Amino acid sequence: MEIALLSASRFLPSQKRELGGVLRNFQGSFHEKLVFKRRFVGRNGSILRGGSGIVASVLGKKVKKETVIPDPDYRIPIVLLGFAGDLVYTNNLLPAAPVGLLGLLLLFQTTRVKFVFDDEALEVKIGDQLQESGENVFVGGKNRWKYSTFVNWELWWPNFPILVYFKETQTKPEGQVHFFPVIFNGKQLYDVMIERAGPSKTSSPKQS
Repeated sequence: MEIALLSASRFLPSQKRELGGVLRNFQGSFHEKLVFKRRFVGRNGSILRGGSGIVASVLGKKVKKETVIPDPDYRIPIVLLGFAGDLVYTNNLLPAAPVGLLGLLLLFQTTRVKFVFDDEALEVKIGDQLQESGENVFVGGKNRWKYSTFVNWELWWPNFPILVYFKETQTKPEGQVHFFPVIFNGKQLYDVMIERAGPSKTSSPKQS
């Protein structure tokens, strides 16, 4: 019995050393895993370092804005044609002719001219197929202007928009002014101009 106890006592220190080694190895492994978790994994489980490039590239990627085309608005040509008709009725034929022609021109243009607001620029296109409108007949260059070049823009008048004005530095560095009749939905035009080109400096439609 004593021999058995002595034999067991001889082996106990070595077993304790082996057990201590296993525990130390386990603790070390657990500590390394804990450090890895703290270093590489966030509170929400997302990888912070090793996968940070992937996460940042996904989260930081610029979302492309949808293309917006304001609806046509026939109010201005209709008003002009009505005014021309009234002039004819009152026998004022001389002023009735240019007013009527302007009304017909704008009526025709309303059916075909489109303001296309894509992700980076405003472009004038023609027809439902959105064909190229060619060069600007007044100042030259393509009828496409990046929002980043807009200096200012205005919508006259807010309650009944008739004219949209904007100034850009793409055509020439000192700035080029453009005027277009508002033959589009004025509210839609204003909203997309605010979103893409920034707020107008002096005018804005009144909130209804």
